[in-house]
Amino acid sequence: MADDAGALRRPRGPGGPGMGGPGGFQGGKAKDKVWLPVTKLGCLVKDMKIKSLEEISLFSLPIKEYDIIDFFLGASLKDEVLKIAAAQTRFKAFVAIRDYNGHVGSDVKCSKAVATAIRGTIILAKLSSPCDERTRKIRLASPTPPIAR
Repeated sequence: MADDAGALRRPRGPGGPGMGGPGGFQGGKAKDKVWLPVTKLGCLVKDMKIKSLEEISLFSLPIKEYDIIDFFLGASLKDEVLKIAAAQTRFKAFVAIRDYNGHVGSDVKCSKAVATAIRGTIILAKLSSPCDERTRKIRLASPTPPIAR
């Protein structure tokens, strides 16, 4: 009898009904992350109408989704946390990303949690990476102004 009563109830997660379903909270890493493009450029990339980052920069289109960078450079992209700075209750993360074909990006983000700051900085660094040879040459050739104090 006791076995039958247990069979009628569904097991609940640790938060009760409505808090993650039968398996509990569904946190952690996404196993099969499917990219759903939001912008027109994202749709063109996913439909394989645009085949490279250089083709995007040829038309001077802004990249607003970091998944576009992941689509083209996903496996070859390496990131490195350069510094974590703490100020009062916030953390500032400095991250640089690169592949070994000349695509480099870096950025900074401030957040209350270290992991959130790092994750957000990686996304911003992907969006800030220049993707054409012309941009890189202009940035390298232009002299940096001296710091005025």
